[in-house]
Amino acid sequence: MKTRVRSLIIFLALVVFIEAQTPLLAAQVLDRIVAVVNDSVVLQSELKEELIIVRQQLQRQDMQLPDPRNLQHQVLEQLILKKLQLDAASRTGISVDDATLDAAVRRVAEQNQMTLSQFRDALAAEAIGWEDFRDKLRDQIIISRLRHQVMQSRINVTPQEIAQFVAQQRGGQSAEYHLGHILVALPDAASPQTIAQARDKAERIHRQLEQEASFETLAASYSDSQTALQGGDLGWRKQGELPTLIAELISGLPVGKVTPVLRSPSGFHIFKLLARREGERHIITQTHARHILIETNAVVSDRDARRRLESLRKRIENGDSFAALAKAHSDDSTSAFQGGDLGWVDPGRMVATFEQVMDSLQPDEISQPFHTRYGWHIVQVLNRRKQDTTEAYRREQAAQQIQNRKLQDETQLWLRQLREEAYVDLRLQS
Repeated sequence: MKTRVRSLIIFLALVVFIEAQTPLLAAQVLDRIVAVVNDSVVLQSELKEELIIVRQQLQRQDMQLPDPRNLQHQVLEQLILKKLQLDAASRTGISVDDATLDAAVRRVAEQNQMTLSQFRDALAAEAIGWEDFRDKLRDQIIISRLRHQVMQSRINVTPQEIAQFVAQQRGGQSAEYHLGHILVALPDAASPQTIAQARDKAERIHRQLEQEASFETLAASYSDSQTALQGGDLGWRKQGELPTLIAELISGLPVGKVTPVLRSPSGFHIFKLLARREGERHIITQTHARHILIETNAVVSDRDARRRLESLRKRIENGDSFAALAKAHSDDSTSAFQGGDLGWVDPGRMVATFEQVMDSLQPDEISQPFHTRYGWHIVQVLNRRKQDTTEAYRREQAAQQIQNRKLQDETQLWLRQLREEAYVDLRLQS
C-alpha cells in the first residue's frame, strides 16, 4: 500500500509535506524568509520541507544526490515558479472549489483501488497530512488550469504540419525515443556577455558528460529545465513530439550518447538518447453491433423502459427481426433508420458502460437491458474482426503529438518569461 501511494504522488507531481519533520525543524531554527516573490514569500521551512521530499525522490530513483548548494538552488527556483503561477492564477480568477477538490481526491483514491477512508489511512501511514495533501492537490489543479488557459492562445497546429508528420511516419520515422535533457537558460534580450557565459556553462557540462559523468546528477545540479529534479528525464517521445532542434539529429544518435551543445531562443541544450524503440502497427478489435434505445422522460420511467426492452428481447428470441423492431421502437433516430446498426465500432468510441456490455457478448448474443446516460439499451454483437488502423491512427495522433511538442516548448518559454518579469529577492544565507 505504501508503494502505491508513493508512486501516485510522484505521478501527480505533488510534493507533500512530511508532518513528522515539522516539530524537529521548528525546534532547530526559527522560520525566516528565503525569497521574496512579488507580493509573496518563500519561507525557510517551505524550502526545507521541499528539500526533504526531493532528496527522497532522488534516492528512490537511485540517483546520486547533487551538491547540496546546487540542489537547494534548484528546489528554491521550483518553489519560486510555483508561487508565480499561483499568483498569476489568482489574478485571473482561477480557483478550485471544495466540490471539485473532493471529486479529485476520490479519483486519486479510486486509481489506487482504495476507498476514501483507506486512502486517508494510507497517507497517514506515510506521515502525510490529509489537509496538506488536499492543499497540494488543489495547487496542482490550479496550476494545470492556468497553463491550459495560457497555452490555448499560443498553440496552433496547421494542416501542413500534420501532413508532414504523417509523411515522416510513412517514411519509416515512427520510432519512439527516451530522452534526457539539460537546459542552460537565456533571458530575453540577453547581452553578448550573458550568452557567452551560458555557452561556457553548457560546454563545461558537456565536457563532464564526455568524461562519463552522471547525466542525471548534472541535470539535477545545473539544468534550468522543469525536469531538472527528475534527472532531466523527458520520458518517451514520439517523432512528432520531439523538440524541434533535435528532431533531425535523433536518427543518427546512438543510444547512450549525447548531442553537441545546441542553441535555441530559450538557451543552450544538451540531449541524451537513453533508449529507442520502433513504432508498432496499430491493430484493434472492431465490433459490428446494433442496438435499441428507449429514452426515459416524464412519461417513460426507468421501469417502463426496462420492461419494454425485456419484451422486445423476448420477441427477437422468438424469431422477430431485430432490425424491424429497432426501426419501430428505438429512440436513437440515427441508427434506428439502419435497423439499429452501429456499424464497425472502434474501442473507446462508445460510453464506458455500453462498451463494457458490448465487449462481454459473443457474436449473435443479445444483452439484457442496461442503462447509460442516454437511456436504456439492448445491444447485439453481430461480428468481430481484427483491423490494421495504423495509417488512420497516425493521422489521428499527428495533431496531438505536434500539439504536445509545442506545449512543452511554449510552457518553458512562458515560465522563463514569468520568472524574468517578476520581482524576486533571494535571501538565502551561505
